[in-house]
Amino acid sequence: MDKLDSMRLLVRVVERQSFSAAASDLGLPRSSATTAIKRLEERLGVRLLQRTTRQVTPTLEGDAYYHRCKAILAEVEDAEAALAGGEVRGLLRIDVHGPMARTFVLPGLPAFLERHPGLTLHIGEGDRFVDIVREGYDCVIRAGEIADSDMVVRRLAQSHEATFASPDYLARHGTPRTVEDLDGHEMIGFASSRTGQVLPLEFTVGGELRTVTLPCRITVTATDTYAALARMGYGLMQAPRHGYARDLAAGTLVEVLADHPPSPTPISVLYPKSRQLSPRVRVFIDWLVETVAPRL
Repeated sequence: MDKLDSMRLLVRVVERQSFSAAASDLGLPRSSATTAIKRLEERLGVRLLQRTTRQVTPTLEGDAYYHRCKAILAEVEDAEAALAGGEVRGLLRIDVHGPMARTFVLPGLPAFLERHPGLTLHIGEGDRFVDIVREGYDCVIRAGEIADSDMVVRRLAQSHEATFASPDYLARHGTPRTVEDLDGHEMIGFASSRTGQVLPLEFTVGGELRTVTLPCRITVTATDTYAALARMGYGLMQAPRHGYARDLAAGTLVEVLADHPPSPTPISVLYPKSRQLSPRVRVFIDWLVETVAPRL
């Protein structure tokens, strides 16, 4: 293993806090990763990592070397991309909620990968806020206001929200024409991944935002289940309008209170402040800016 490969391995071990996870990311046997780091420490004459049964953390010298390695590797990537005519290479690890992956990423993915044949892509899907560095992701795409000061947050677009219900539900409860008509209605509870609290419904009335919490028999944490329950007639739901065009066309869901929409939801891409933006991440973010807004 040459010096650059050793640097890449060390960076991955520090970020993943695990030899096994780092080795898996780089396609190496765990034993090879352990041996390579040991030889690196012997060559430098310092201990770079503290090993426990639960995790691996950098020493003071290891942390300083890690940050120098990150900068060097980013410069190498830039230099290689320039010599290759701007072509970027390597593994790009992103995390995005499942519905957003299918709406924003997958439709344009063939053109993106054709444009960058040297890239390989790992897509993680979750309804939670991942630890980008600890879990080895380069960037994440998220909906909603972001309050994490440790991340660079780049706004991609605003997603227009709507209120939906099934025809069966409306036949039983009536179709509300105003927010005041919601008395006697029910909603499907959607619990925040950050607070665990059920989010209220939002409605714009006279230019001001009004929140309403209705009775709910079922509370969920996953958007797919949320939508499935709405189709089954368990109550009102609010979600990005662009994600339910097929339901509206097929009549499985109906938009209600269209004159009183919820507040729009920002769609953002996040990456660590401490991490120099690599060419892989840069071209991906540029592509998102180019392709996400037109889909909303």
